[in-house]
Amino acid sequence: MSAEAVVVSPEWLVLREPADAAARSAELAERLRRHLPPAGRLVIHDLGGGSGAMGRWLAPRLPGPQHWVVHDRDAELLERAVAAPPSSASVTVEARRSDITRLTPDDLAGASLITASALLDLLTADELVRMLRACTGPGRVTLMPADPLDARIGAAFNAHQRRGRLLGPDAVAAAVEELRGTGAEVLVRPSPWRLDAAHADLTAEWFGGWVAAACEQEPALAVEAGAYRDRRLAQAAAGELAVTVDHADLLVLP
Repeated sequence: MSAEAVVVSPEWLVLREPADAAARSAELAERLRRHLPPAGRLVIHDLGGGSGAMGRWLAPRLPGPQHWVVHDRDAELLERAVAAPPSSASVTVEARRSDITRLTPDDLAGASLITASALLDLLTADELVRMLRACTGPGRVTLMPADPLDARIGAAFNAHQRRGRLLGPDAVAAAVEELRGTGAEVLVRPSPWRLDAAHADLTAEWFGGWVAAACEQEPALAVEAGAYRDRRLAQAAAGELAVTVDHADLLVLP
């Protein structure tokens, strides 16, 4: 059975929401809260989010403000998610009709957090692998506080990295797949840059190149990119910008 074939009734989701809320781990939610930055807007993608139950439970347990992007194939459920958002003025909800088995890292660019509930058992093994690669693929950049142009710049930069059949942000996944095919043990660990006021020079140099590559790939971005770059660099110089640039370390054991 795959997510493509499953239809979930709104009535079933209403019935199960209280039981899910009582069963979910408050301990893990608290650990997540401590891990997230205390300031700035969180952008949270909820995969297969249906009527938005996860947001109604989790949003009050996380720092705000928050913007939830609910992905689902069912337009009726998405309407319910928008109509019944978490009870906080600092939380907004966006419905995005998506086939979550076909998401790419670019679809999730700029996410502070990715959630899912009652989803994994509805996926095939191949669908699960594709979804996890979309969620964890290196090449993602997170800037706090968020800016409306972050996702477009990030998607254009990743497309620039893939030009001419280069692997770009897909390199780690491709290397892991090839190496595991040899029978080797492959360990992958995240090793992101975490840039703040102490790295102002590096942030400025990296950011300028990031934006320039994005504009080369998508020239229409240049209209807004100048003001965006100046705004972000001013935030970095003032110690108001935190940047996470995903990288990964690989260890291969024959």
